[in-house]
Amino acid sequence: MHLHTLIEALGSWIQAVIASGGYFAVAGLMAVESACIPLPSEVIMPFAGSLVALGRFGLWEAALAGAIGCVLGSIPAYYLGQFGGRPLIQRYGRYVLISGHDLDLADRLFARFGERIVFVARLLPVIRTFIAFPAGVARMELGRFLVYTFAGSLPWCLGLAWVGEKLGQHWEALKPIFHASDGVIAVLGAVAVGLWVWRHVRQAKRPATELPPA
Repeated sequence: MHLHTLIEALGSWIQAVIASGGYFAVAGLMAVESACIPLPSEVIMPFAGSLVALGRFGLWEAALAGAIGCVLGSIPAYYLGQFGGRPLIQRYGRYVLISGHDLDLADRLFARFGERIVFVARLLPVIRTFIAFPAGVARMELGRFLVYTFAGSLPWCLGLAWVGEKLGQHWEALKPIFHASDGVIAVLGAVAVGLWVWRHVRQAKRPATELPPA
């Protein structure tokens, strides 16, 4: 099976899950993404937003579901960092496309900026997925970790859902440009998944760099 076929299948599966599962599906998929499993929010939340345009979701409700899912999914990643440590990710991370580069970056950001980076990182692509692990390694207090995670995840989910809503409202005008029978969200989603997987596969082939001494 070709890579583009897998990408299209993943995008279609995400759409089907959200369409049938509603807000619970949005929360569940975002929990998977926040548990360091390659299911990008850049696909999940815009499609949830497209259902806002159709009147099936509320914008704020979709964003809240996504943010709650981020919190739930971050908890196991946090505890993996606290009890498993970096060697666990170095050994098994490649199986879920966690590269040494991404983990090193999260470690450096946490070491430099402290606990507040958990909030900031949740607003940044890629690094938002992995910040829970160094927070666990640093034994950040769980309550503050959850508050920062939710506070940073809500605007991220809201912004992506809003983009999906606006694209959904103009689907008929955009359809001739994209020539897609499944709609513009499916096209953009497939591109986002492809770029995300390609980047992580490429990074996973590189050796992890050593962290600077504390």
